[in-house]
Amino acid sequence: MNNSGNNQSNTEKNSAIATDVPLRAGKREWIGLAVLALPTLLLSLDLSVLFLAAPHLAADLQPTAAQLLWIMDIYGFMIAGFLITMGTLGDRIGRRKLLLIGAGVFSIASVAAAYSINPEMLIVTRALLGIAGATLMPSTLALISNMFRNPQQRAVAVSVWMTCFLSGVAIGPVVGGVLLEYFWWGSVFLLGVPVMLLLLVTGPILLPEYRDPKAGRLDLASVALSLVAILPIIYGIKELAKDGLEILPVLSMVAGLVFSLLFGLRQRRLTNPLLDLRLFAYRSFSIALGTMLFVLITVGGNTMFFAQYLQMVEGLSSWLAGLWMVPSAAAMIIGSLLSPLIARRIPPGYIVGLGLMISAGGFLLLTQVDQTSGVSLLIIGFVIAFFGVSPTMVLGTDLVIGSVPPKKAGSASAISQTCMEFGMALGIAVLGSVGTAVYRNQMSDSIPAGVPVEAAEAIRDNLGSAIAVAEQLPSGLSMELLETAREAFTIGFNTSVSISAVIGIVAALFAVVLLRHVRPSGEAHIEPDKHSSSLAEGERS
Repeated sequence: MNNSGNNQSNTEKNSAIATDVPLRAGKREWIGLAVLALPTLLLSLDLSVLFLAAPHLAADLQPTAAQLLWIMDIYGFMIAGFLITMGTLGDRIGRRKLLLIGAGVFSIASVAAAYSINPEMLIVTRALLGIAGATLMPSTLALISNMFRNPQQRAVAVSVWMTCFLSGVAIGPVVGGVLLEYFWWGSVFLLGVPVMLLLLVTGPILLPEYRDPKAGRLDLASVALSLVAILPIIYGIKELAKDGLEILPVLSMVAGLVFSLLFGLRQRRLTNPLLDLRLFAYRSFSIALGTMLFVLITVGGNTMFFAQYLQMVEGLSSWLAGLWMVPSAAAMIIGSLLSPLIARRIPPGYIVGLGLMISAGGFLLLTQVDQTSGVSLLIIGFVIAFFGVSPTMVLGTDLVIGSVPPKKAGSASAISQTCMEFGMALGIAVLGSVGTAVYRNQMSDSIPAGVPVEAAEAIRDNLGSAIAVAEQLPSGLSMELLETAREAFTIGFNTSVSISAVIGIVAALFAVVLLRHVRPSGEAHIEPDKHSSSLAEGERS
């Protein structure tokens, strides 16, 4: 009896850590993966095309620097704020059903954004797009985690999913560049409509439904707390970078931190929390999330700088700027496809660490970019930097959803997507605000004599405004103003990539040291997290 009991206990323990012989996915699952790629492709495409559209909508709607930043990043912030909420809602009503509802809302919001008549309307419609996007993101990855239980197949499926995300980044600038060359800036939002309509038609036929019959009710107080925790912190970061140390931004950030604490305390008391904090007891889960967050800050912020530099410093058309952004996106796609194959033999922590050191080298190369270096150095630097971050994106996501019990995969997927979207948006906010602050500081006393006084404030605000003013000035004065403003913008860009290089080096050391316990995916089982064994035991009981 004792031997029998011990054998049963050992079997339970091993199955809680990793399934010994998981079922392999079949044809239906792989076709379903192709359908799930559609919203993933769209959400990344919708973000990247706006980078190229920024100068056009700035000239048309004439937003302030703060409004332009909100237009750029409120989409990602609303996704980050509502992802966990929508993940819980998907557990209650069905993940496929929520996916299709989100697709319909996204289509309507895309049309509204395309025909915005002022900055305020565009900010509101972008926020609605973010909320709709939040219904799509957790559903896609949660469905993948349920459809692909075999570790090697799951790694490949996540790699395909990530490749589609990155393909949207690559395709967006090219397709968006063509649209901007021949149509108005609002046309970039209409790209999502046919993609969502295709999903609405094929989803009910090809996707299975997953619903948790024991899912708890949606806690509206937690939803509100999550929003008032995130948004005040972001507002404070933006305003501090824009205007320096002021009391209102500081109080805003403090309030956000207080609400974050209240949110966490409430989750601990709830039987069915909006965010299951116990998941962070899994070491691989927490470390992968932290690494992804910091890496995505560098990706989000510098992709925005990349697009603006090509158009406003190098003076390229939207079409050419989009083409020059393809090599770096292609490098990320290649790295994403290779990473799970390499991880079958080499521990993922070492692959992630090496990749991030390569990425840091690319960002350091970009610190040498100036107005005389041309496009070549810029492209090479971004190809190296973005190739290096790809292992973190793929293997980090796979570690997050693979390091928790299967029934927690939905929550893990929502948290992973929150981290991804929040990291991208935070990168735009933080690095964008740093670049704006550097630009404003450089331009504070550098505006050429002869520029009208009433135009000085707009020139100091951002490079797009300076270019618009220069078009109204005599040729000689216009060239002098453009050279000064572009130099100030380049210094801001150099500052951003310098910060990114430091982040990459620190994150590389972090990953190698703290993920060294994770074994290659080709081995029979995953080594248990020492810090999560008690949680696994609790899940079994």
